[in-house]
Amino acid sequence: MATPRHKSRKDQRSRGVLRRLPLFLLLMAIGALAMWIPAVHALVLDDHKTSRSFFYAGILGLILVVLIGLSMGNRVPRYSMPGQLTSLLASFAALPAFLALPVYEAIGNTSFLNAYFDMVSAITTTGADIFNDPNRLPPSVHLWRAMVGWLGGLLMWIAASAILAPLSLGGFEVTARGEPGRGTDTPLQMQIADPRRKLIAVTQTLAPLYAGLTLVLWILLIVTGDSALVGLGHAMSVMATSGISTVGGVPNGGSGLAGEMVMFLFMFFALSRLTFSTDTVTSGDSRLDRDPEFRIGLLIIVSVPLLLFLRHWIATFEVASTDNLSDALRSLWGASFTVLSFLSTTGFESADWETARQWSGLDTPGIILLGLSVIGGGVATTAGGVKLLRVYALYLNGLREMERLVHPSSVSNEGIGNRRLQRDGAFVAWVFFMMFALSLALITTSLAAVGAEFEEALILTIAMLSTTGPLTEIAGTTPIQLIEQTATAKLILCFAMVLGRLETLAIIALMTPNLWRS
Repeated sequence: MATPRHKSRKDQRSRGVLRRLPLFLLLMAIGALAMWIPAVHALVLDDHKTSRSFFYAGILGLILVVLIGLSMGNRVPRYSMPGQLTSLLASFAALPAFLALPVYEAIGNTSFLNAYFDMVSAITTTGADIFNDPNRLPPSVHLWRAMVGWLGGLLMWIAASAILAPLSLGGFEVTARGEPGRGTDTPLQMQIADPRRKLIAVTQTLAPLYAGLTLVLWILLIVTGDSALVGLGHAMSVMATSGISTVGGVPNGGSGLAGEMVMFLFMFFALSRLTFSTDTVTSGDSRLDRDPEFRIGLLIIVSVPLLLFLRHWIATFEVASTDNLSDALRSLWGASFTVLSFLSTTGFESADWETARQWSGLDTPGIILLGLSVIGGGVATTAGGVKLLRVYALYLNGLREMERLVHPSSVSNEGIGNRRLQRDGAFVAWVFFMMFALSLALITTSLAAVGAEFEEALILTIAMLSTTGPLTEIAGTTPIQLIEQTATAKLILCFAMVLGRLETLAIIALMTPNLWRS
């Protein structure tokens, strides 16, 4: 009989084996194990074809992980932060090829490129729906798409603290004293810790919180009227800001207004990391009410719906109706929910979003949703976009420049609200914004070169770079059919999704020789 000491030694050996494996192999093993959940779900529904597709793909993935791990043996290199960043890039670009295998087999009447595109869209939390008809996919495939998006959001939660923050990337270049890709002034224990051990510690801290919040939201959505599968898909999508829906959108669910209110509250987690953790705060105040990201996010959520409401309200002066008050309230709520949804890059549209148009007869410009998605949510959250902290840094720099126009010899007075920003934070934020604009121009031009119209190419590019896939259905005059795009265009969009999720600075940092010198 094994003694407790022997059991502890076995546990330490197993944890040591896990720490020796590269991050990409660990993620592949997690994906292979996760495939058995939709396999069991399909088996319960008597969908044996779908069940076999996921079950066999999971077995194949585990066999590959074991064989590669055994072939490496003790020769696995001790990856530092650059190695972890490379594994993160491979997880978004290469891992979807494995995750797409059961989707391709289960659907049966689609190409592998479409399945790969769908998995890239899910794991990057973009949520661009290439299969525009929800009835085309089996329920277990819908569950798998939501799960992949949920796991991709969890990966970004963990990577922000364990990988991006120590390298001053992902928005931390605005707050840290170190240069992008060369480290930050993080606490001493974070600097000396082994990258794998740090990754495991952060996972043990954040994964239960992430899963617990998802569980609470799922239960609330079921209570408000959603079915179990629809509620789980929407709960996962809200927490991961993926915008993936098993029924084609929130209006098609059964929770109604109460469900939208519940999701509205949980979308605030995408505005600032301080809403759920203070693990990345190295300077400044950790209070949420003093966080510049959260405050500027609230300002946008309040001001933009009010401006839209006033625009439609003025247009109704010449319309006599007894239901103006109820229509006005529904219009205001629809605008508030949709604004927060696209600011957090979730992309869910409220059932009352069209009420404003029917109430006043005016269309709501899609350019507003495009602008909100470009701004994005908070640093180190699951949201994409430029990020609120970079926008705040540019805002402070603009105020300072206007002050110098009036008083050229004045000295800047740093307040409590900008202690998190480094001295050159505005300059670094401006560099990132210019790189985002160049990426936007390059990808738009590339899509136009392969046959897309300019408006369509622009919407597609912003949707992929900001990881807000539902923009393709709402922002334009007519929905864009992703499945009708050429193979070259789909590959360009996949590249744009990976670039938007990992950000341009991280890609450039990987090409910098100084990052690999140790």
